[in-house]
Amino acid sequence: MNINTVNNGVLKNVRKDRVGRGPGSGNGKTAGRGMNGQRSRAGFSTSPVFEGGQLPLARRIPKRGFNNKVFADVVESVSLKTIVYKFDGSVEITPELLEEKKLISSAKSIVKLIGSEELTVAYKFKVHRVSEGAKAAVEKAGGSVEILPGKKPVVKNKMKSKAKAA
Repeated sequence: MNINTVNNGVLKNVRKDRVGRGPGSGNGKTAGRGMNGQRSRAGFSTSPVFEGGQLPLARRIPKRGFNNKVFADVVESVSLKTIVYKFDGSVEITPELLEEKKLISSAKSIVKLIGSEELTVAYKFKVHRVSEGAKAAVEKAGGSVEILPGKKPVVKNKMKSKAKAA
């Protein structure tokens, strides 16, 4: 049993420690704050990563390598199974509509249609990417998939690409 799972009624009558209320309380005079110094004063606060003037751990650890996570594309996948569950075939399915139905977190992210379910309704999709199985299933049911323009792929080595073109 943990203290956070105990019924509040059990802890209702437990008194809070009243520090700094005289020597008879057992927490008088300095009220458990030690003697002098910054930590004994009222209103003291510091960052949890502050190490008292010592070089912080975040600066002591070597930093190596490159991380592209901040710039990476956010690709959110939507399965045909959820589409069948949430939509009928009367509306065109776009990233904005998927965000409205809370199937994706943001309409700005890249949407990929996945799955190979048997469809009975002809759906019209506007997505950025689509798997081969999903495209075949949509077209087999008489629907269509329009690919929206996304970011252009990054040319890794511009000099090599110019040499190949020439």
